[in-house]
Amino acid sequence: MIVLGVILLVIGFLTGISILWTIGIILAVVGLILWVLGALGHAVAGRKHYW
Repeated sequence: MIVLGVILLVIGFLTGISILWTIGIILAVVGLILWVLGALGHAVAGRKHYW
């Protein structure tokens, strides 16, 4: 999810399409939150680790 967010950020920046930029930011932030929660030991979507 983080990688997809970064890819959309780059594509949105290069093409000037603001909706891709916005979706990329949202995906990157949600991916980082899930990654941190998984790293802290919280169950994410019923799993102990998120990857």
